[in-house]
Amino acid sequence: MAKKAEEINKQIRRKRWRNVIAIYVILLMFSILFIGPFVFGMISSLKDNPTEWPPSLSADQLELENWIGAYKLAESAGDTGLFGKFESGRSSTMKVTYLFPEGKEVQPPQASIPKNIAGSGRGALDLNRKFATNYMEISKIEEVSRTKVENGTKATYSITISNPSQYDFDEVPLNVQVPYKVEFVEGTLEPNREERLGMVQSWNNISAGVIPYIFHNYNRVFTENYSRTTGRSLFLTWIINSFIISIAKVITTIAFASMAGYALARLKFKGRKFIFFLVLFSMMIPIQVTFISNYLVLKDGIFGLTKIFGINTLLNTFTGLVVSSMVAGSAVFIMKQFFEGLPKSLEESARIDGANTFVIFFRIMLPLAKPALGALTVLTFQGAWNDFFRPLVYITSPMDKFPLTVGLLSFKQTYGAGGFDWGPILSGAIISAIPIIILFVVFQRYFVEGISFSGMKG
Repeated sequence: MAKKAEEINKQIRRKRWRNVIAIYVILLMFSILFIGPFVFGMISSLKDNPTEWPPSLSADQLELENWIGAYKLAESAGDTGLFGKFESGRSSTMKVTYLFPEGKEVQPPQASIPKNIAGSGRGALDLNRKFATNYMEISKIEEVSRTKVENGTKATYSITISNPSQYDFDEVPLNVQVPYKVEFVEGTLEPNREERLGMVQSWNNISAGVIPYIFHNYNRVFTENYSRTTGRSLFLTWIINSFIISIAKVITTIAFASMAGYALARLKFKGRKFIFFLVLFSMMIPIQVTFISNYLVLKDGIFGLTKIFGINTLLNTFTGLVVSSMVAGSAVFIMKQFFEGLPKSLEESARIDGANTFVIFFRIMLPLAKPALGALTVLTFQGAWNDFFRPLVYITSPMDKFPLTVGLLSFKQTYGAGGFDWGPILSGAIISAIPIIILFVVFQRYFVEGISFSGMKG
């Protein structure tokens, strides 16, 4: 009997482990399904050509050899190697290897420093910018080695770039040209692109350093777009604006939704059920139905009340954007359901001790509502951060007042239209997703507890 019982226990353990493994495999598949596109987009945002076909998960910016090459080139140009700069009086040497086919004369390549414009953004309009091609020079091109191989000859050359001027340069591009059908094999740093049927290898910045080399598109997002009035980075301004709007919405939503939810859950007054019905009904109305009326209300300064304070209109203001969506019906519903799940004995004990409604709410009920408030914080911040329709309608100018979602729309005209330069657009989209991911990780426990507990009633 003991052996039989032991065998049954083993079978139960095996079955349990099989179930656990199956659950983890299913969760892993769902994780790949949902996280996979984000990871692929993040890798693609590092590439010089995110729309390459066929798509792949490999990128030159993630290869260790290129990190080492970018570090050496930046270090020899005068910087630490992590953040590049080509300093005055310094020189840097790039090595390139080419395969010359049989019958092709082996000859040194031609190197030049092109006049590259700062992308497609507003940085391209910087007329006072100093270009490296006007001050720097290719001081020496030497053959380092030559090896006979089966299908031709491999030749390695060193190209020395010097900066005899008194200026330092953050960006030093390089073009290297060889005859037709001569194949590029390797270099100190992989070229950003090949042009003219492979005859020209082009580097955006040979002194970039490791960090700017890897995150080239991300650096462009911050440096190529600036305000003409303030001179500050537009993208950084958009991020700050989104944080201001989102935090303001979180504060107002938590304040009003918690008080309204507590009143509907605990207080007895006439019309309570009707008000709750209106709250539920408001959740069913799309924003597109009410945005015209909201627009007119904000345009007139909330029926002219703001004119008392010298404000003629709330359009193109963060105040108008926050006021137009100060509290959502779903937030009130979550808080009401949570408060109804708390035991009434807590309030009864407090009332016996002489506490009034305000004391009970602020001292007892609100501290117990941390799970619901955490879930509400995540949902409200996510909704405000990703909100696109309201800011697009209510905030039209200047660009310094755009939140990040509307600002990213302008990237479509700046980079996408005609230029097909999708790297900065994809980088901006990845950056916009990072705060939401961090917020969810921080409030994950409260989010799960709040959502699960809000559907229960005590």
